[in-house]
Amino acid sequence: MAVEDEHPSQPDVAAMLTDRTSACKAARDAIAAGGEVQVSDRLVPHWMVPGIVATRLRGSLRRGLPKTLGLDETVEILARHRGEHLRTGTIDAADRLSFFTLYFDAVGTELLACDGRSARSFEP
Repeated sequence: MAVEDEHPSQPDVAAMLTDRTSACKAARDAIAAGGEVQVSDRLVPHWMVPGIVATRLRGSLRRGLPKTLGLDETVEILARHRGEHLRTGTIDAADRLSFFTLYFDAVGTELLACDGRSARSFEP
C-alpha cells in the first residue's frame, strides 16, 4: 500500500519562470545548470516583502550596482500585491556567483516576480 507524502511537492519553479521579469530567463538558466531551488513553506508577513525589495532597489541604485536583474520590475509587481501574504524562494546558481529571489502567491502556485543578483554581469 502506497503512503502519501505528508508535504506537498515543490512546485516546478523552472516552468513557472515565464517572462514575468527580466530575471526569469537567467533564473531558468541557473536551474538548468544545476542551481539549487528552495521554496519556503512559511508565509511572509504581507507588510514586509514589498518594503524590503524597494529598499534593496534604492540601495542598489545609490551604489550604482549594475549587477541586479529584474529588481525594479519586482518592486512594481509586488506593489500591486501589497496587503497579500506571500511565499518566497531562492535559487543559488551552481557556481555560487548568482542568486535569485522568488516571490509567490500565498499558496505557492503562482510566481509573481523574480529578481537576481550576481558577482558578474548578467548575460543578455
